[in-house]
Amino acid sequence: MRKGYGVNINLKRVKRPNRFLPGMARPRLLKILAVLLLIIIASILLWAIWNRPGKEDESGSIFVVRRGPLTISITESGTIQNRDQEVVKSQVEGRTTILWIIPEGTYIKKGDLLVQLDDSSLQDRKIQQEATKLSAEAGYIRSKENLAITDSQGKSDIAVAKLALEFANLDYDKYLKGEYRQEIQRLEKDKTIDAEELSQAQQKLEWSQKLAADGYITDIELQADKLAVQRSKLDLELDDRKLVVFETYTHPRTLRQLESDTEQAAEALERVKARDRADRIQAQADLKAKESEFHRQETTLEKTKDQIIKCRIEAPVAGMVVYSTTGKGSWRGNVEPLQEGQEVRERQGLIYLPTTTSMMSEVKIHESSLRKVKTDMPVVISCDALPDEIFDGRVGKIALLPDAQSMWLNPDLKVFSTEIYLDGDGGQLQPGMTCRAEIIVAEYTDVLYVPVQCVLKVAGKPTVYVRTAQGVEPREVILGLDNNRMIHIISGLQVGEEILLAPPLAPSTVVSEARSPRQSRVGPTPGKDSDKPVDSEKTKPSRPGRKGRRVDPNRSSKRSGDDTKRRTDHSPANGEKGRTRPKANTN
Repeated sequence: MRKGYGVNINLKRVKRPNRFLPGMARPRLLKILAVLLLIIIASILLWAIWNRPGKEDESGSIFVVRRGPLTISITESGTIQNRDQEVVKSQVEGRTTILWIIPEGTYIKKGDLLVQLDDSSLQDRKIQQEATKLSAEAGYIRSKENLAITDSQGKSDIAVAKLALEFANLDYDKYLKGEYRQEIQRLEKDKTIDAEELSQAQQKLEWSQKLAADGYITDIELQADKLAVQRSKLDLELDDRKLVVFETYTHPRTLRQLESDTEQAAEALERVKARDRADRIQAQADLKAKESEFHRQETTLEKTKDQIIKCRIEAPVAGMVVYSTTGKGSWRGNVEPLQEGQEVRERQGLIYLPTTTSMMSEVKIHESSLRKVKTDMPVVISCDALPDEIFDGRVGKIALLPDAQSMWLNPDLKVFSTEIYLDGDGGQLQPGMTCRAEIIVAEYTDVLYVPVQCVLKVAGKPTVYVRTAQGVEPREVILGLDNNRMIHIISGLQVGEEILLAPPLAPSTVVSEARSPRQSRVGPTPGKDSDKPVDSEKTKPSRPGRKGRRVDPNRSSKRSGDDTKRRTDHSPANGEKGRTRPKANTN
């Protein structure tokens, strides 16, 4: 015990436990580390022995060239689907929610309800659209009546303008042919009368002067006769002046005024006609706009009603219900199965209704194997769910373009969707089952073949290493098709010759730098029929029967898609690049 500041502290030494390894686990860890170290050392020694220079042969690393049957095939995994089926799609615009869906596997009749989609938003849109349609219809009717009023008003204004022009022309003619002559005649008549009165007044004045000289009349009467003569002279002078003023001023002014009135009436008529045309065009344009708007709103309303009807999806034909998501996958994994509450988009496939019992398999073929595959080639199909049954079929359709989804996930991966049609009704096959399709490219009855790992490229030419009495020597060969396990040898080898399963890699890396990519192809130069094997032996393209089929030990049992991507096909059709040597297969 240690004293200090009134606090007792226990200083007994306590042994700390090992937080990392218990006491019993240390020997075991050391043993594991020793074993791992031995494995690493053994791996390094094996690698050094395998790759040491001058190593040309290993016990059990040879293959004896054989002659016999060889099947060239391409195996791919796929999905079973109905060959002829009616696809039920969502026709509702945008995205909508599934309120109810019929259970998968149900047998339905034509007209039965399959899916009920949510139409609540469409119902609200319908009510709003009906009000919009009524407003557009009122505007359309108002524009139609306005056009009729414009037509009537225009006709009336044109009639008034024409009447004013007609009156102006009549006034002009009336003055020039009537009033002008009447006025001239009146002025000339007044002048003639005044001249006659002056002559009479002068004669009377002469007689009055004679009578006044004889004393018969008074001076006053004489003066009255003189005044009468003077008045007649003034009246005659006034008549002359009136005629001159009329001819010089009044007549030209009146004539010009009437001509101006006629011209103004004619121009007013043209203005009325132009205004009528403008008003009519404006009214017609407004009517067309209102009519177009009315028909658009009417079409929108009908479309909304049609969308509401399409929310109720009924069966177009009778059959068994198969969800479109069955057996489908995406880059994010398996597709979520259809269920109530799930959103669907426009034109999305929802349900498949098989119309016949014919089945097909959908597979994807890699681009390197595409040139081998042709339509009507025989296919052997097996399913994991039915391991004891084998189905025959044929290649029905090959896509012209690569699969877009696969290209999006991996731009370097090009696969082509292929449909394989099964013979018969498919038996117990169900849509969505996983299957394995083996496309029979060619069947040889008696040819030479060796394992694919025996062939390497030396200076761009296919070469195998043959063991002879003098040692191992390289030999060029001409290749045919392969099935990813065995490759057909057209020429260059004989039956019974021994070749290395693990040829040396150093000579195979010597490739001519001057050769072109086309010269790097293995085997004969591809031509018009490059997809066919170049061989003098007869091939057997017939399709194998379902029962009593002989199992070919050389038939490929592996998928060709991934293997073909990692190596170069040595067939004349697709031998573009050199391949890496896989591990030796001595089985």
